[in-house]
Amino acid sequence: MELERHTLVLKYATLRVMDPHGQARLCASLAEVGQQSPVLVVRSEGHLVLIDGYRRLAALGSLGVDMVVATELALDETEALLFRHRMAKAERRSALEEAWLLRELNETFGLSLDELARRFVRSKSWVSRRLALVRDLPESVQEEVRQGRLSAQAAMKHLIPLARANAEQAEELGRHVAKERLSVRQVGEVVAAWRKGDAALRERIVAHPELFLRAKAAMAAEAVEPAVLERELLQDIERIGSLARRARTTVGALSKERPTLSAREVVLVAWNEASHEVGRLNELLVFGLDHAG
Repeated sequence: MELERHTLVLKYATLRVMDPHGQARLCASLAEVGQQSPVLVVRSEGHLVLIDGYRRLAALGSLGVDMVVATELALDETEALLFRHRMAKAERRSALEEAWLLRELNETFGLSLDELARRFVRSKSWVSRRLALVRDLPESVQEEVRQGRLSAQAAMKHLIPLARANAEQAEELGRHVAKERLSVRQVGEVVAAWRKGDAALRERIVAHPELFLRAKAAMAAEAVEPAVLERELLQDIERIGSLARRARTTVGALSKERPTLSAREVVLVAWNEASHEVGRLNELLVFGLDHAG
């Protein structure tokens, strides 16, 4: 059937993570070839509730398309949500998205943990762990994940453990991480530093994680690995040898041409300075390498 977009009830939009890049590709596809697959709806209390197709509906709206092709499922909302979950098994879904669906089925439709475990073909402990994710993670951080501004992996791997220790600072850090679009690795570095710091340092890290990362990068750039220094020293010494061989060849060529007195003086002064630096390097090499470590 064809429906007007505004007639659909969008009560399950919060069960999904937005993907801005994927949404842009979807918009481009719909603009080129139109809607190829229907959205899924169920009838509930006289209204049509959208079960699947939230991204397509948003893309159609951004293109100014008012009509949407839909298929009505002969199921109630609970069974329709479970049907959609089974149908989308090939999709890559985050643990948070699974947790949001489980919470909806548990709190809104009253499915017990045992029933959820049976319907998802999982253990009861798996269901409990998934539900713990949405209990422990501040709602504002979950919203950043929904909007695609914060990686679900970063939230689960780093911000949930932080929230269990300090929910307020996890919420603040989540806000800044989303604003700066930090990677999972960067969030891990920030949280690791937070764990090691005192109260004052933790507040500074949470308030300005991007400044902490820049400072850490600057310090890392200064702390060059010994292996890198050794490689650079060897390359420099090889260059000195190459330059010396080239200079010797040039001196040989000039001696045949009988250079002027002024040219000889300039070259000898330069050589005295260079040989002095080579002598100092020789002392450092012999002494330094003999006493290294």
